Amino acid sequence: MRLALWQGPSPEADLDRACTQAESALAAAAALGATALVLPELWLPGYNRPDLAARALARDSAPLRRLAAAARAQQTTLVLGYAEQEDDRLYNSAACFGPDGALLAHYRKVQLYGPREAALFTPGDRLETFALNGETAAILICYDVEFAPHVKSLADRGVRVILTPTANMQPFTHVARHTVPAMAANHGVAIVYANYCGTEGDLTYVGGSLIAGPHGEVLAQAGETPALLIADLPPRDPARLSTQSADFRRL
Repeated sequence: MRLALWQGPSPEADLDRACTQAESALAAAAALGATALVLPELWLPGYNRPDLAARALARDSAPLRRLAAAARAQQTTLVLGYAEQEDDRLYNSAACFGPDGALLAHYRKVQLYGPREAALFTPGDRLETFALNGETAAILICYDVEFAPHVKSLADRGVRVILTPTANMQPFTHVARHTVPAMAANHGVAIVYANYCGTEGDLTYVGGSLIAGPHGEVLAQAGETPALLIADLPPRDPARLSTQSADFRRL
């Protein structure tokens, strides 16, 4: 399977610009044969927005319909983070539109990060899986993927690919460099980790977006500037895959 991610600066609440950048990245990924493209966390409207709640979107909002149509036009799966408004609650969510433009999966962040997210969002309450090009896939959002029990739970359910929109900022450079590859290796899953770069308000994003293979190898990694990454997942080698789940001794 060939997977892609887009690392770029925050669209800073310009939804038309956010959609245009997504469409361009999706067209490029499709032209290079990617099965799916992953965009950063809260791509609509941007992560560090002071008026985030006022800019939240319903699932059937025009920007999401526009990006569903882009996925259909390019026949390429698209995963993006967005601020979701449902009734009186706000969620840090991600939508996955399949190559036919239909909603393949919808996920709400389980592990909210820090006091700001806890004050803004209602946490999600479940992990979900879906089919992607013949493999079982799932979505985690940013901080979620740093929790081994969540990654293990998905791996134990047959997940082979975890698509992860993120907004990782300074000083947490170790997450992309070490944590994500280690999670991939320890649980035998590929992880696509799509981050921002540049600054947004008082945050400086670390970039470092990466695609990690199921043996922990870094297949592609960005620096600190905008980048479209594309990588082919290697075949899973049973001799190299972690057996932690089978070997674990509960004390």
